[in-house]
Amino acid sequence: MVRKPSAFGIAAISLIYFGSLFYWQWDALTGTDRDAMVFAAQLIAVAVGYVAYVMWCVQRDLPEAIKSIKFFGATAKFLGWLAIMGGFFYWCLQDDSLVGYLFVGVGLMGLGTALILACLAYTGEESSRLFGLKRLVDVYPTITKPDGHVRFGQKMWTTTLVLIIYFAMTNVMIWGLAESTMDIFSSFRAIMAGASGSIMHLGIGPIVTASIIMQLFAGAKIIKLDLQDSDDKQLYQGVQKILVLLMIPIESIPQVYGFLDPHEDMIALYGLGWANSLIVLQLFMGSYLVFLLDELVSKWGIGSGISLFIAAGVAQSTFVGTLSPLASGPGSYGLQNPPAGTLPMIFYWLRTATYSDLVTRNGFESILLGDQFHANPVIALVSSIVVFLIVAFAESSKLELPLTHGKVRGHRGKYPIRLVYASNIPVILMAALLANLNMFTLLFWSHPIISTVPILGANGMWSIAPWLGSYEVGSTTASDGFAWYASMVTGAQSWLLPILDQTGDGFGHSLWQIILHMFTYVFFMTVGSMVFAKFWIETTNMSAKDVAKQIERTGMQIPGFRKNPVVLERILERYIPPVTLFSGAFVGLLAAGADLLGTVGNATGTGLLLAVGIILRTYEQIQKEQAMEMHPILREFFGAE
Repeated sequence: MVRKPSAFGIAAISLIYFGSLFYWQWDALTGTDRDAMVFAAQLIAVAVGYVAYVMWCVQRDLPEAIKSIKFFGATAKFLGWLAIMGGFFYWCLQDDSLVGYLFVGVGLMGLGTALILACLAYTGEESSRLFGLKRLVDVYPTITKPDGHVRFGQKMWTTTLVLIIYFAMTNVMIWGLAESTMDIFSSFRAIMAGASGSIMHLGIGPIVTASIIMQLFAGAKIIKLDLQDSDDKQLYQGVQKILVLLMIPIESIPQVYGFLDPHEDMIALYGLGWANSLIVLQLFMGSYLVFLLDELVSKWGIGSGISLFIAAGVAQSTFVGTLSPLASGPGSYGLQNPPAGTLPMIFYWLRTATYSDLVTRNGFESILLGDQFHANPVIALVSSIVVFLIVAFAESSKLELPLTHGKVRGHRGKYPIRLVYASNIPVILMAALLANLNMFTLLFWSHPIISTVPILGANGMWSIAPWLGSYEVGSTTASDGFAWYASMVTGAQSWLLPILDQTGDGFGHSLWQIILHMFTYVFFMTVGSMVFAKFWIETTNMSAKDVAKQIERTGMQIPGFRKNPVVLERILERYIPPVTLFSGAFVGLLAAGADLLGTVGNATGTGLLLAVGIILRTYEQIQKEQAMEMHPILREFFGAE
């Protein structure tokens, strides 16, 4: 059955995109200056032509006469696209006020629109409209998979080298950035695995965001792909890579045009438009390198690059937050400027503080719960230790299904179903979703351009922005609205003291608002992690059906049951779905609980949970790699090449 184009979808997407361009050029189109009106119409016509060209490239093959030309034939479409972007570049050299419109409005938004329209216009027989992007996926540059088995030593060296490169990139600061900048991801910095003000400013945000979108679409059956089929899975992964490429500028451009301001000298030298573009280019290069490093670790190293970067960043901040002897602020040591590390801070207070400082001046309270001068209180250290112990216990807890070989008598084995079956990925995705919620509500509230958008923008018509999230001047954390209620609770001092004092007003919110904030955050982290856990096992071949096929492929079976994949799947259905939901709820609740108490080094409960789980999983992965190195037959069972 040949699929028909979605006329409604095409009309809706076209209306949204070109309506946005008309809104962009509205003043010129409705003005009295005829030349400006004609020029604005030309700019919109350029966008129409650009979208049409990208759609043609995605939907049609080149004639054989062109394809047979050496070098040019294979890259003709890409060279044509580069020629168009070169034209935009030359145009912007003549008028730098067009930089935003041509590169963002046409180059980026037009590219995304064209790809969506290509999917909606797909008329093939395949099950999903994503096959409309098959030509693009086939030519998309990627890290080459190893032809055969990669030895354990080579995997270790690759992983170590990638980690060194990651730390080096976090120390490469953005050239031309002003000192007065705002970090939108300040509350989620440990999870984003980046460094503020560096080319790693976005961290793993674009990668995780693309994964969230694809999993939500796959879980909601909007993307109708059979991920057990190799072609469908390859297409799914390819589209996700393309989406990462689009998410990098989508997350970087709004931050640059409002929060990551270029230096005055850079503006004077290149102009505002080009100065912003250079910062966007640096962010793009850093984020794309992170994407390539993640893919390199996945194919040539051990574990996942995303997990590796998170664990490295959290481990560093936790170590510094616990043991740092440096003063909390500038200047010499003092009770208002103690050592930053928890343990040095305790020893310093006990050695220098008087009875009056400890009792009548709330010294014990400051040491235990923290304040503006004590960022790593004792309760944060205790919380970190408790999380470590709980995660270590949970990672070692598992249900083992007995297995026997159907043909080899006496050959037995076990299939472990972990308590944390979906690993820590669901909580990463949920935390990243909340980080993106904070980012976009902040943009709609205070961004000079985005805040004027109707309905969503704070300064737009029929604005609902105060309900979505409101922000104090100079703050990147919501102070009210839905974004505040769903935001991370940072430490016991933010909720325990108001509850004990029965006031709450001193923190800018009433007591019931603070309590509602706590429950809302815990609810979203728990339920959201459960949802993502369900989606995760479906997209990573960890469902009952996939596991049944893996066991059946090795010739194993459960004692007392027929050797039939359907029967095996039915048995696994009793365990895997409930354990999946439980594991999602467990990691979400544990991360939220750790955030309520606080953690050392500002690692956040989510970050610490992830780091501990990642380190333990990496250790087990190393053991598995060593076992497969010694016993090559095990590679077949684990699906390794």
